Amino acid sequence: MFESAEIGHSIDKDTYEAELPALREALLEAQYELKQQSRFPVIVLINGVEGAGKGETVKLLNEWMDPRLIDVLTFDQQTDEELARPPAWRYWRALPPKGRMGVFFGNWYSQMIQGRVHGQFKDAVLDQAIAGAERLEQMLCDEGALVIKFWFHLSKKQMKARLKALRDDPLHSWRISPLDWQQSETYDRFVRFGERVLRRTSRDFAPWHVIEGFDPHYRSLAVGRILLESLQAALAVDPKSKQRSNVAPLGRSIDDLNLIGALDMTQRLDKKDYQEQLVTEQARLAGLLRHKHMRRHALVAVFEGNDAAGKGGAIRRVAAALDPRQYRIVPIAAPTEEERAQPYLWRFWRHIPARSKFTIFDRSWYGRVLVERVEGFCSPVDWMRAYSEINDFEEQLSNAGVVVVKFWLAIDQQTQLERFEEREQIPFKRYKITEEDWRNREKWDVYTEAVGDMVDRTSTEIAPWTLVEANDKRWARVKVLRTINDALEAAFAKDKK
Repeated sequence: MFESAEIGHSIDKDTYEAELPALREALLEAQYELKQQSRFPVIVLINGVEGAGKGETVKLLNEWMDPRLIDVLTFDQQTDEELARPPAWRYWRALPPKGRMGVFFGNWYSQMIQGRVHGQFKDAVLDQAIAGAERLEQMLCDEGALVIKFWFHLSKKQMKARLKALRDDPLHSWRISPLDWQQSETYDRFVRFGERVLRRTSRDFAPWHVIEGFDPHYRSLAVGRILLESLQAALAVDPKSKQRSNVAPLGRSIDDLNLIGALDMTQRLDKKDYQEQLVTEQARLAGLLRHKHMRRHALVAVFEGNDAAGKGGAIRRVAAALDPRQYRIVPIAAPTEEERAQPYLWRFWRHIPARSKFTIFDRSWYGRVLVERVEGFCSPVDWMRAYSEINDFEEQLSNAGVVVVKFWLAIDQQTQLERFEEREQIPFKRYKITEEDWRNREKWDVYTEAVGDMVDRTSTEIAPWTLVEANDKRWARVKVLRTINDALEAAFAKDKK
């Protein structure tokens, strides 16, 4: 895979200086068009052999282009804040918005290759990391991002010649870093595992570009040309074009029975039983969140449901059991301008709690397959692929020790009508009812179908859905608390095995 990057590519100084002005002008024009259109972000991943010119080339790009529109980021050792969250959290937070370019050193490939080279894990873990990187890039590209991946290469002979020349030059010996010497000792393993990663992750949506790094003129022009061609091709794509997808719902029944319709909506609790069970479950939750095992876990509770199903009341009963410093409630509404400039999961990744903390999402990432699907705010291609992206997202949370609990609070149409009418009659509840709520009632069957598909495709062993019969608010609130407690106890029990 690296043979063509070891044959001695070079460009003389005159050719370099003759081509450079036109290349710089074209790069600037493409960069400003990217900013003007603001249709997609550009993510440039920098990887490869030490001493192959990675830093020098990016420095040149900053000189050739407008550095105000480029974010250069280096991911070194994880901070305590990053270690307390899933590994991908640090990268999601750093994604550039639409119209900008982000250059990532020390990215997800650097971490996985170096970890395998130094024996921190075996091939199975490397393969798992490779698959995770592939899924991440697929999602970023599906969301419109342009991902450009560079591998800067030197042969073993070229690397040793460079180190020897620098070591013998008193004016430039300072340029040799400890990492240079370290990689000179592990070169064969680094290149072997690097090739494995490149072979598995060079895909049509995000191919690798291997650049021979020994000649600075050659590598600079090669990177500049690839970047320019990639930008021009992406800018030329019709933004309205969308790949077709098979949108036939899975598991459609030939009769009228569905998951929501199969619930026993007559479940009830009388006031006395409710008060006793509520206090018991609240005390249980308070104790579990103070338990020593919470140091290994975070807790995420997702609340979805029909309008007027009682999500707010259930959330208040959960929060009432806790110290306000232990939890955070994140209400999800229509995305802001900042959020629309990012992949749709970005605004949820940024709120993932650290270990020992609890985050409640009042509405969530499931809006993509519910309201966005039903109201036509995204294409069928987008909401169809969201099922697998959401499952992957929740699997990453689970693998990092996050306990994910998801609730759909269900009520029937008559109960919803009664609650709507009650809200209109009570002054301090009128703010809860809007014209949109009444309009959504007309799409009851369409939403019910979307909920059925959502549960069928995203209720997994690691993050199952809990369907809550919410015609009786007392029953619903106790069931929510008990489900959270059971999930935490199950996670703690696994820690002991």
